[in-house]
Amino acid sequence: MRTIKRLTKLHYYFFTAISILLLALIFNFSFSKTDGFLIFNRFHPAWLDISFRYITNLGDGLISILAAIILLAIRKKKKAMTMALAYIYSGLLIQTAKRIFHMPRPKYYFEQTLFQYNHFVEGISMHNHNSFPSGHTASAFALSTVLVLVFKKNKISFYCLFFAFLIGYSRIYLAQHFLIDVIFGAIAGIICAILSYHQVYDLKLFRSAKLNRRYKQLKISNQAKPI
Repeated sequence: MRTIKRLTKLHYYFFTAISILLLALIFNFSFSKTDGFLIFNRFHPAWLDISFRYITNLGDGLISILAAIILLAIRKKKKAMTMALAYIYSGLLIQTAKRIFHMPRPKYYFEQTLFQYNHFVEGISMHNHNSFPSGHTASAFALSTVLVLVFKKNKISFYCLFFAFLIGYSRIYLAQHFLIDVIFGAIAGIICAILSYHQVYDLKLFRSAKLNRRYKQLKISNQAKPI
């Protein structure tokens, strides 16, 4: 199966991502929700406030749509389809989970627990509900995972991981999510990317009817050849 081979070949990306997420999960359960949040938000220099205000927007899904359009424009149809599917699947999964769990965002959570936290970055609209899991993080990890899978290059793994984790951290820094939201957003993005790749490259579910007929004819022809 191509998907399994690809996952094995790209061991650097997946091993690193899984290792960091496991460590983050251990960290998450080692501290209270508030303490863990404060550890990640201990330093707030002005230059980071400004940087993350813009960086976080790279995970809003528009980048994934733009990447799919570019791939389609240069006739990389399978790559574009994989990108689009990963974005759609992750979006549906995240929005469903948000409505099932309906968890409070940091600002509302702190208000309810009477904890005083005042470092909210200017220019960021603060939300109250649907914190779990993080949609921006899911989109970022779906995008980075698809890029690594379809281009088969370990050399871009570091940059893709850095991009995805940076988006995830930005959601905590900007007080839009807790660590647990980011962890499961990342897991959702990775799973949706792998599923999309499997459907397009292994199951070939979106291959045209004409190509399917040719494939069947070729298969029948090969089976009919004498040994």
